[in-house]
Amino acid sequence: MHLWFSIARVISVVMAAVWTAPVRAAALAEGEPPVKALKITVLSTMLAGNPLFKGIGEWGFAALVEVDGRRILFDTGLRPNTVQINARELGIDLSDITDVVLSHHHPDHVGGLLTLRKGVTAKNPSALSRVHVANGIFWSRGKTAAGTEENPALALKPAYEATGGVFVEHPKSAMIAPGVWLMAPIPRIYPEKNWGGSGTVESPAGTVEDTVPEDAALVFDTTEGLVVLTGCGHAGAVNTLAYAREAIRPVPIHAAIGGFHLFANNDESLAWTAGKLRELGVAHLLAGHCTGIEASYRLRELVGLKRQTAVVAAVGSYFELGRGVEPLVLAK
Repeated sequence: MHLWFSIARVISVVMAAVWTAPVRAAALAEGEPPVKALKITVLSTMLAGNPLFKGIGEWGFAALVEVDGRRILFDTGLRPNTVQINARELGIDLSDITDVVLSHHHPDHVGGLLTLRKGVTAKNPSALSRVHVANGIFWSRGKTAAGTEENPALALKPAYEATGGVFVEHPKSAMIAPGVWLMAPIPRIYPEKNWGGSGTVESPAGTVEDTVPEDAALVFDTTEGLVVLTGCGHAGAVNTLAYAREAIRPVPIHAAIGGFHLFANNDESLAWTAGKLRELGVAHLLAGHCTGIEASYRLRELVGLKRQTAVVAAVGSYFELGRGVEPLVLAK
């Protein structure tokens, strides 16, 4: 087993080097968009969407990505067992997934990682063994009064690595599978302040305001346009979607999925955001977690989407390329 883990670590380093090619050049060189089959299923968010005792809600986010025969777990929810329970009740087996992506360091996105990893190693030692993160996720956020690290991602890192898992830290945007891009850092061109709070982070430049600089999104270059998956969108919903078009391909955003941290935004801010989403060509919206329920409805109205194309995400709801969004009974 130790030999396998050593080999896995070497492979992870090599793959990270291969995948960190310049985003725009690599994507455009492909010609036709490579992603032809894509399904993204929500495994953690505020609402339980199935009345038949399948799934529980929480303040957190996680999603299963199935893309052209590959499977990736995006974020791991807040409570240690939520994603584990939801996956089991939805009939989803996570033990054949190698790669995980963590969008940022907050506890509502990394809370289930260690439990999930430990829960699958007996069946498959390589399951959930490689975690892709952006540079900055392991910067210290200071100490509590008891002397423990405030950054939950940094705090859990030793325990996760003790299971044989490895973190692949990306200093810039990288392709982690054909047509699938981990996009970070995301330029903050528009004056969105979607990170909330007033904490600090120990950056290479010293102690600075914590704007969640490592905030990352997954972008899928599909036959229908770009599909963007976010955890909280702390870099800004518009900044994230606009940069996807700039960095990958200047085509419409076919779908925006995940949390966009708009729940506390006022009407003026939501109207501005909706106007930009309309300009970016957003055709489908599966708005979960910190997007907010009222904000999601306002965006649907202002962007000009319909009940069939823009819904509040629930556990088990999904987006599928070629079919659109499936909201389950709660949001239909």
